Amino acid sequence: MVTPLPDGSPDLKTLKQWFRRFILVRDAEGAERCIITALRSGAGPQEMADILFSAATDFRYIDVGHPLDFTNKAFEALDIVGWEQAEAVLTSLVPGYASARRMEESNAWRNPIDLIDVLGDARAQIPAALAAGQGRRGSWAGRAGLVEVLLRDDPHAIAEALLAALRSGASEVELAGAVTYAAALRIARFHTSNEFGDWDTALHTFTFANAVHQGLRRLEGYAPPDEYQLLLRGVFDAAMSIYMDRFLNIPAARLPAANGTNGAAPSLPALDDLLDQQQQVNEAGNAVGRYLFEGGGAEALRAELGALLLREDRNFHTIQCIEAAFHQHDLLSSDPDSQEEAVLVLVAAARYLAAHAPTMRAQGQTFGIARRLHRNEKLFEGE
Repeated sequence: MVTPLPDGSPDLKTLKQWFRRFILVRDAEGAERCIITALRSGAGPQEMADILFSAATDFRYIDVGHPLDFTNKAFEALDIVGWEQAEAVLTSLVPGYASARRMEESNAWRNPIDLIDVLGDARAQIPAALAAGQGRRGSWAGRAGLVEVLLRDDPHAIAEALLAALRSGASEVELAGAVTYAAALRIARFHTSNEFGDWDTALHTFTFANAVHQGLRRLEGYAPPDEYQLLLRGVFDAAMSIYMDRFLNIPAARLPAANGTNGAAPSLPALDDLLDQQQQVNEAGNAVGRYLFEGGGAEALRAELGALLLREDRNFHTIQCIEAAFHQHDLLSSDPDSQEEAVLVLVAAARYLAAHAPTMRAQGQTFGIARRLHRNEKLFEGE
């Protein structure tokens, strides 16, 4: 069992510096001991989130976003099971941090444009941009324009647009929300002429962006001493990953649009029938869009998507996509000005699920056998 560090109880700022250093040199045991020391010194959820998210964003988009997404899931799990499980849960994240591939090591992020340099320049300007926008918080109205820039093919313009938004008063959470929505649009506009494996390229960007967004919401109001919020760097990383995914929308699949309503309550689309067939991606997305734009109930649709997810031999990525889309839908649907965006994130979820259906659906049989055994029922006639 890993034990705390031996040198008394350093303050949290020192432990954060040590933790990040251990991750830098890929020393997983030292990093785990930092976590245990911090927790036994009384660190709470926000303090630990700050330590972990800072290390997860010291390098660019590590392991295509998985470690940061797992960190977000770890804190959400602790919200449910209780903070007393924090040692076991949070130390389990460390091997993923220490062994992660860093995009600084990726040729794709270095050529033909060095995105690491672009991000480095932007990072240096974040503190001044935050300071310039501090007095304008609550008045930022540039979300639509920022999303448009994020979907273009100029990484320098993307970085500058993010900094300009901060200078104009966008909060860290608002900035992350806009980037996450742009990442969802990559899935909503994903053309089926792309290779099948590229669905996960777009997915990784979306789930990473969502994790950054949720992490910043968790840290909202928490001010680490003597530094800006380091997790904000993840917003810029997600934006560059959206740029990297631009080829997945060439050509772009057509988005469903609102066409008005005839006043009659729409029927829930027959997604179960669609997902009994392969490659009903556009059909499923359009059916979801029509239903919601015509005033259909989102809760009923989400329940249907959840049931269809459970029907399939779902993998981790499919669960990630649906879960992140539901999180974003919750946030967007509560804003009267974001109703169309709320629809389109569910369109993205339906398209991804349809792309990965039907499966053999063998898991349902396995669970059925387990349930019958639990009830001491006969598995075969004649027993």
